[in-house]
Order: sequence, then structure tokens, then C-alpha cells
Amino acid sequence: MEDQQIKVIIENFRSRFAGEPRLFRAPGRVNLIGEHTDYNDGFVLPFAIDRATVAAGVVRNDSLINVSALDVDEAATIDLGEPGVKRRGTWLDYVEGSARCARERIGFDRGADIVFSSTVPIGSGLSSSAALEVSIGYALLSLNGEKIDRKELAFASQQAEHEFVGIRSGIMDQFTSAFGKRGNALLLDCRSLEIKYIPLELGEAVVAVCDTKVKHKLASSEYNTRREECETGVGMLKQYLPGIEALRDVSVEDFEKFGDTLPEPVRSRCRHVVTENERTLAAADSLQNSDLETAGQLMFLSHRSLRDDYDVSCPELDRLVDSAAKIGGVYGARMTGGGFGGCTVNLLARDSFDEFSEKLSRDYAEAFGFEPEIFLFQAADGASEIAP
Repeated sequence: MEDQQIKVIIENFRSRFAGEPRLFRAPGRVNLIGEHTDYNDGFVLPFAIDRATVAAGVVRNDSLINVSALDVDEAATIDLGEPGVKRRGTWLDYVEGSARCARERIGFDRGADIVFSSTVPIGSGLSSSAALEVSIGYALLSLNGEKIDRKELAFASQQAEHEFVGIRSGIMDQFTSAFGKRGNALLLDCRSLEIKYIPLELGEAVVAVCDTKVKHKLASSEYNTRREECETGVGMLKQYLPGIEALRDVSVEDFEKFGDTLPEPVRSRCRHVVTENERTLAAADSLQNSDLETAGQLMFLSHRSLRDDYDVSCPELDRLVDSAAKIGGVYGARMTGGGFGGCTVNLLARDSFDEFSEKLSRDYAEAFGFEPEIFLFQAADGASEIAP
């Protein structure tokens, strides 16, 4: 976050509340590959981005949380001594959920006065929600003098998403926001929660993210439907593979043997997850060996699978990926995030970026009447307290 934006947060805090605030940040994330695998106990390869939610706060001596969301110019009060309110459909679900779930899982006594703002684009598949959840949880725990257990903080943030927002998300977003490491992607095993840091030593390559600026209404309901379809597939495959607990346990070879026993669309959903896990592990190896060509081809294959088997893409995402594939110097491109809008992630040569930006913007505008927003992100550290 820019120094000027932090200055605005502090000034706004001073105008509303007493005391000098401490500052806490938690980043969004972009997922290089491994989509819709996290809630199937699979593998993902995200990195924390250099865009974050920053919360300024002072601890109180009662159970009230007074919170102000600068970006929408709204404020609210939560009384932790009263029963929680769930699923309002607003930003307050994330804040109240994070507060109550962190208090339940980790424990803290006192409320706080908090002002927050974010530079993570909302509704773009870059985990603005996880950045908010983790930043609020981190702030409340720190202000109460509690030691930060990053794993429990991530779980509390995921619980908030499940119970207070109503999205049965996997653990990837919150873990990346909590455990991000500058200059590295995280190969996260979503069953064991083991993290292997993969250096993003890209040389003369960069990661560009293109925001479609659309978010189709199907996103939330279809996310939960996909999860149910995967669980149905596991239940049906158990008669042939009795030891499996999740699609993570099904190899590509197993699926080739028994996948035809599944009805559509369950078969297609399961095929995506099984093959995506294999692609994710291969991509991590490729990046570790600086084999950008192979990593890029795996990204293209991932998008095709998300489009055709998992059916979570949309015309805007497909247009950006198809356009990127025609530009010299682009190694790979795919949708990233839950789908039905949001962003694509692209791996390309740095000296191709200007041509990439110009051609993608022009082609997209010809198709849809407006231009995408294009970012260059660096891999950043996870949640932390920052100096004013």
C-alpha cells in the first residue's frame, strides 16, 4: 500500500477515535495453477501479492468493535458480548466473522476501534475477502497481546467465510495471506498443510494479471455446487477405490480406469480436479527448474480444463486467454480464482509486456466495449504489523 494511503487511514482513524493506532496488513493472492483443488485436499501454487488490506486499530476496555470501512464509507459496531449476526451480504460479514471465529479458536478478551482500507481489487478473484479476514483477525489478536498462530488465524478466517459469508471455500486463500513469502510461491498441500516455498526466479519474465472487470452472479452458488459434485464423485468412486477420502487420492491412472462409471457432469468435474493436481505438481517442478515453457503450457492446459470440464470460465476470461496465446513471448495464461469473471494470470517475457498490454486491451475492448485492467504483481510477504 502506498504511503499516502496509509497516511489517509491514520488521519481518518484520528478523526474518529482516540489514541494512536497500530497498523496491520494482510495481502491478497494470485494463484499460478491449482484451481478448485484446495477443497478436494489437493495442491495449489499461489503467491501473496503486493496489494493488501491495512487495518489501523486501538484496543478497547470492553467487548465492542467499532469498525469503519473507508473504501465504502460505512461504519458499524459489533458487540462481542451479544450473539453474532451472519450472512448480511455485506463487508461486515467478513469483519464480524473474522472477529468471532478468531476469538472462538484462539481467544482474546477486548474489542477495538478499527479503520481499514484495501488495494486488493474486489470481485476479481484475487482474494480481497481473505485479505480482509486475515488483517482483521491479525489486528484483534495483536491488539489484545495474543501470540499470532498463523495456522489458526488462517483456519479462523476460513471458518468466517463458511459460517458468516456462506462460501464453503478451501484453505488456499487464507493460508497464502497468512504465510506468503516475498519472492516465492507456495506449493501448498491442502491436506497436510505442508508448505514448500518455490522461488519465483523468473529472470526476464514477469507475472501479469488481467482483470476482466466482470463478475457473473453464478459465482457463489456454482462454487458450492462444484464442491458438492466433487463429493458425489468421491462417494461413487469409493466402490472401486475404497481407500479414497477425496479426489486428491485419485490418480490419473485410476480415473482413466473408473471415471467412465460416473455420470455427467460429475465425471467432468472430477476429471478436472484429478488432472489439475498433476499439473500443479509438474508446474512447481518446472518453475523450480526455471523451465518457463513447460510451466506456461501447463497453465494453458489448466485453463482448458477449467473451461471445458469444470465449466467455471466465461467469455471474457476465454477471450483474454485466447488473445494472450497469440502474442509472442507469452509462456502461459489461465483464469485464476473461482471463475465466472475475475482475472487471468499470465507468464510472459518482460520485454513483451507492452505489446501484451496493448493487444489484449484492444482485442478485449473490440469484443466487450471496455478494456481490462492489467497489473504486474510481485510475490509479497504474508500478514504482519507495519510501522506507521
